[in-house]
Amino acid sequence: MELGYWHITCAVLVPGVLLASWIDYSQRRVPNRLNLTLVIAGFVTQGYYFGWSGLGTACAGLLVGFGLLIVPWLMHGMGAGDVKLLAAIGVWLGPVLTLYSFGLGAVIGGVVAIVMIVSTGRLNMACSNLGVILAKCSNRRAIFSEFGSARSFGETSQLLPYGVPLTAGTLIVLAAKIFGWWGI
Repeated sequence: MELGYWHITCAVLVPGVLLASWIDYSQRRVPNRLNLTLVIAGFVTQGYYFGWSGLGTACAGLLVGFGLLIVPWLMHGMGAGDVKLLAAIGVWLGPVLTLYSFGLGAVIGGVVAIVMIVSTGRLNMACSNLGVILAKCSNRRAIFSEFGSARSFGETSQLLPYGVPLTAGTLIVLAAKIFGWWGI
């Protein structure tokens, strides 16, 4: 029964996150309709395969996914679509695999950001922007303000569409689950 669940997850979640990633890359947004569709389909599938236990796992995964990115969004460090995308991923993966997916996505995103910074010769600007972010985080009144937001840096930085590394992390975790890598 569990194997059938993971096959359905691959059939629905993989194209869903790939589409979200592509839209985020090309338009710098993740559509609410896509996120909502993934959430509803995840709850239905979890409920069908695992009953109330599956619905509990879906709720816990949604809360973990949402909780991991809500503070960066409140700090104006990312878009709300990314928050909702990780919450939708959480419905399908549950809380533990969502944490793994997020962790891998964060590492991948960090590597991509470093490559983007170095390849465009913006290391000095990135260091300056990092100083602004650290100043923002050290001031209670500024922490949730537009000061030091991702968009406020304008031409001094390139915005990383976070749906892309989230998708990469999710695909790796899903492959690890399907193929039994790392004992997941």
